[in-house]
Amino acid sequence: MNGRITVRVASEKCQGHARCHALAPELFELDEFGNARETSRTLVPRELEDKAFTAQSNCPEGAIVIEDSAES
Repeated sequence: MNGRITVRVASEKCQGHARCHALAPELFELDEFGNARETSRTLVPRELEDKAFTAQSNCPEGAIVIEDSAES
C-alpha cells in the first residue's frame, strides 16, 4: 500500500557515499559513478517510509529530500 511521502536525491549534493543505498536499496540505486538516485518518483510504500527517513538522516551531504504529498 502506498504511503504519503516521496523521496528524491538532490544530485548536485550527492557525493557518492552510498549510505542511502546501503540502508534502503528498495528506494535508491547507484549510477556508474556511485552516485545515488531514487528508484521511483512515486509514493513510497508505507512499509518503507521508516527506511526513507533513516536514509535521509544518514546522508552526510543532506542530499535525500523527502516530501509529504499531503502538504501538496
